[in-house]
Amino acid sequence: MKAVMKQTLRLLELLGHEEAPFGVHYSDAKPEGFGPREGELFTRERERTGQINWANAFGNNFSCLVGNIWLARKKKKAAWISHEACGCMGGGFYSGMYAPYLETNILYVSTGIPGTPFEGEHYLPSPESMRAFMEDIAPPLAPKKYCVIKPLDQFTEADPPLVVTFFARPEVINGLCSLVFYATGDHHAVASPFSAGCGSLIAWPLTYWRRGEKRAVLGGFDISARRFLKTDELTFAVPFPLYEHMLAVMEESALTRGTWANTRKKVFKSRRAWGDESVS
Repeated sequence: MKAVMKQTLRLLELLGHEEAPFGVHYSDAKPEGFGPREGELFTRERERTGQINWANAFGNNFSCLVGNIWLARKKKKAAWISHEACGCMGGGFYSGMYAPYLETNILYVSTGIPGTPFEGEHYLPSPESMRAFMEDIAPPLAPKKYCVIKPLDQFTEADPPLVVTFFARPEVINGLCSLVFYATGDHHAVASPFSAGCGSLIAWPLTYWRRGEKRAVLGGFDISARRFLKTDELTFAVPFPLYEHMLAVMEESALTRGTWANTRKKVFKSRRAWGDESVS
């Protein structure tokens, strides 16, 4: 990972971006960092037999994975989730901690649950549209106990990340998009499908890669998770093999040409305007 980190520092220099990316992987060792407490176990069988305490699931035991990633960004530590300590039925599904998805999630994200306090998020217009999305995103099941999101420089050659994620505002995203298009030669190489915040960071990049599609995923559009991102900030997640290729071709790309040098000035204007040289 030393070579990847050296190249990543060069990429950050070209982009004019200060915050280094995070990586996603799976581990059987519980990391030091931020995660949910043990609580409800989300399974279709427990849902069917009424064993899930939904008051707890939506109450004191609720913990948003994107919120824990926000804390990890501040402290340069890890965020994590497991099946036993899940915190969110959506986060657990999108990180591959359980399958199949829960019918409660289908209703909650769409039209709501009749006869309960959960009026629904109304992010999709019907349970059918939500079910189609869940079957399409189809996250691969976790190969190990914990899904871990941590700073890229904390990975090793023996245990590299599966996905690399940037947190940035549109001027920097502009440069990343340009580099992905150049690296792939594919004008569809950046996708922005509907998703929860954590789904854009984990599930969609892995699902695209598993399908043989070289896609970067532009995210940050989950209304529920916006509070855990800076104002105007988006996410940009790339499968690690594609990220390595981006690094390999960045010196030949538009990022080293005069047009980007002029555009890059807006990155610094944005940083000055927001007064946030680092996450705080």
